[in-house]
Amino acid sequence: MAVPKINESEYRLCLILWENEPVSSRRLSEICQERLNWSKTTTYTVIRRLADRGVCQNVHSIVTSLVSKQEAQAGALTQLFEKRFESSLPSFLDAFAAMQGLTDDQKARIRAIVEEG
Repeated sequence: MAVPKINESEYRLCLILWENEPVSSRRLSEICQERLNWSKTTTYTVIRRLADRGVCQNVHSIVTSLVSKQEAQAGALTQLFEKRFESSLPSFLDAFAAMQGLTDDQKARIRAIVEEG
């Protein structure tokens, strides 16, 4: 199953959820007020949107995640790879190598790993 898209503000709530779950929706809204300066209404709206997409669940006012942090990160990376790099591994690796200032030797090692896989 593909990980549902999680936008930036939703991801910030997810970070708090992963850190505190299981957590009551009331307590989650208090934490979001403290950390994100969100109103209770905003927090509840984001919880509902995430629950509707299967990212979390809110059962009897206890919120738990259905998607792990690692799954969300992998999903975001996949979306970035497909959207910005047109699913081209060479384009992605070229950009990564340039950004990191990799040496020719480091680039050759990455190339060898990709060719093996």
